[in-house]
Amino acid sequence: MHDKRIEVADRTAVRVAMWRAMHVQVDPAPHVFEDEIGLRLVAPEEGWRRRPDMAAQATSRARASIVARARFIEELVAEQAGHGVSQYVILGAGLDTFAQRRPDIASGLRVFEVDPPGPQSWKRQRLIELGFGIPEWLRFVPVDFEAGSSWWEELAKAGFDAAKPAVVASTGVAMYLTRDANAATLRQIAALAPGSTLAMTFMLPLELVEPEERPGRQATEKFAGMAGTPFLSFFTPPEMMALASEAGFREAQHVSATGLAERYFAGRADGLRPSSSEELLVATT
Repeated sequence: MHDKRIEVADRTAVRVAMWRAMHVQVDPAPHVFEDEIGLRLVAPEEGWRRRPDMAAQATSRARASIVARARFIEELVAEQAGHGVSQYVILGAGLDTFAQRRPDIASGLRVFEVDPPGPQSWKRQRLIELGFGIPEWLRFVPVDFEAGSSWWEELAKAGFDAAKPAVVASTGVAMYLTRDANAATLRQIAALAPGSTLAMTFMLPLELVEPEERPGRQATEKFAGMAGTPFLSFFTPPEMMALASEAGFREAQHVSATGLAERYFAGRADGLRPSSSEELLVATT
């Protein structure tokens, strides 16, 4: 991958895109989720699968979590679209490729990708270079979080209709925000039109992570801190459910890693299963 791209593209987003492709290229069928478009956007140098953070065995559970949450949310979006919901907001979109992979669903929605300006501009250019283009129903919403920009205000400028229900997805974001910032985001989303749904991942405290995974989790936290993006928030499932209730959601559901394993990985001969470190909140207004 060219140095310039490494500088512009978010490193976490790049890693997620690579892991999604790794699942297709390394893990045996049936695949939980198929996405190699993100890898095409990244265009890494030959031998990228030999990177330490791509080690097939060592990263298998993190990789499984990435594809499990992606499939779960995509199924949720398809379900809600079938019920007439016409707006889909992806907070911290990174190299998400829903619009490119599933135009059969996305073209019937207005899809809003919220991300910092630099990485988003780079992604836009790569989509054009690869021939995907930017369809009218895909709206890029650049938000400079570090400068204190309001994602809510920018979303409205991009054509989001607060009077209509929406699906909002936020994956791999909560741990980088303070507890207060997470609570504020939940309150904002809980104020959306009735019938809106939030799907959000959150990190469990270390003591709730399976012992065999704790060293890897501690190493991940260490590297995140060294990269200037420390993990700031961890929640037990009851804490997250309480936070959603306090924010004003009508209903909140906890989707555990065990539940995702039963839903998408049952009966696999390779024993692939999601990490015990990350789980999901699904809340409705």
